[in-house]
Amino acid sequence: MLPGSVDAPQWLMSSWIRSCQAAGASVPEADLRATGQALLDRWSEPTRFYHTVKHLADVLSRVDELAEETHEPDLVRLAAWYHGAIFNAETRVAYATQGGEDEVASAALARTELVGMGIREQSAERVSQLVTALARHKPAPGDFDCAVLCDADMAILAAEPQRYTCYVRDIRKEYEHIPVRDYLAARHRILTKLVNRKSLFSSPVAASWEDAARQNLAGELARVEKEISKLPAEPVPSDAEAV
Repeated sequence: MLPGSVDAPQWLMSSWIRSCQAAGASVPEADLRATGQALLDRWSEPTRFYHTVKHLADVLSRVDELAEETHEPDLVRLAAWYHGAIFNAETRVAYATQGGEDEVASAALARTELVGMGIREQSAERVSQLVTALARHKPAPGDFDCAVLCDADMAILAAEPQRYTCYVRDIRKEYEHIPVRDYLAARHRILTKLVNRKSLFSSPVAASWEDAARQNLAGELARVEKEISKLPAEPVPSDAEAV
């Protein structure tokens, strides 16, 4: 385990260094290691329960699984490292929109740090664009690198049922400060949007995950709707309160 990180497999740091060097980083390895450790510390923040080092490792493993479909696999890997670097689950708005991951701020951090490591601006900007694209998880047609990153991030949807249940539990723990009614309403919106998408995954290999993901989503949506139906009716304000 790396100092300052929770359950960080040893291969993560060497993977980070290899990707940085493959992308053109020119600073000493010690500097790359320091930046990588700072990222692992971000992924290890105590307010995280799903968006953790384990999630980072899972996404990187999925990127490796889909790497043959990418044009610039190491830039995709670097985008995976940064995609949830900045995370804040404190407000209700955060979950009701895109969740606590701040893609815009994370993308800006990626651009600044990668250029600082000697990676050319064009490559740093590409990583930044990939991170930003995760706000919608809808890659542009023909953008295979973005498709792989989006699919790797969403691969949890196709997990075996027990693991999917753990994912749902951990997401709720990240937003436990949100009242049940508000959380269920937000989750229902998210699940409905996903279920109504023509396809959840864009890359050819990840297309095989589609059926499992839809089964998990349909099951959770049914459970959420059942929980919503059991909530007590909200009190109707009196005329005086409504004014």
